[in-house]
Amino acid sequence: MSDPDTSPPREIVVVPLPGHECRQLLLDQCINVRIDVFVHEQQFSLDVEVDDQDPTATHFLLRLVPSLTPIGTIRAYRVEGANYYKLSRLAVLKPYRQYHFGRDLVLALHRWVIDDAKKDGAMHVARVVCHSQLPVKAFYSKYGYQSEGDEFDEDGAPHQKMVAYLSP
Repeated sequence: MSDPDTSPPREIVVVPLPGHECRQLLLDQCINVRIDVFVHEQQFSLDVEVDDQDPTATHFLLRLVPSLTPIGTIRAYRVEGANYYKLSRLAVLKPYRQYHFGRDLVLALHRWVIDDAKKDGAMHVARVVCHSQLPVKAFYSKYGYQSEGDEFDEDGAPHQKMVAYLSP
């Protein structure tokens, strides 16, 4: 386990909404991190990595400062027609996993969900769903996620639906 004081300086930026001049550049950086992790490292198909949620989801980009080198990402969106948020595409480049930056990304996403739920005013508790690869279920459990239902196959790998409830 790495000492937080020795971890490289970094920042998390929320990729601006569609229509903003910087969105595509930052979104491309998020997608490139995901391709490195999910396609090159874990051998998932590129065809399923970039999907129809990318254009409208809220993306978070973890990057080193001052170089602005992208090293991690996560995305969230409110599921249309449902009353919950979806956490997906959490990826941190392998050399930086020792610093537990996945935690920083999940907590940033949780803060965004809480803020978004407060704006809505209708939710007393925000439900966040993720489809966890089986080897990282314990990681999500640390942040309040609990298994729900049976394991299932997603894109050729076993996954578990996990749900967290956040109070706005």
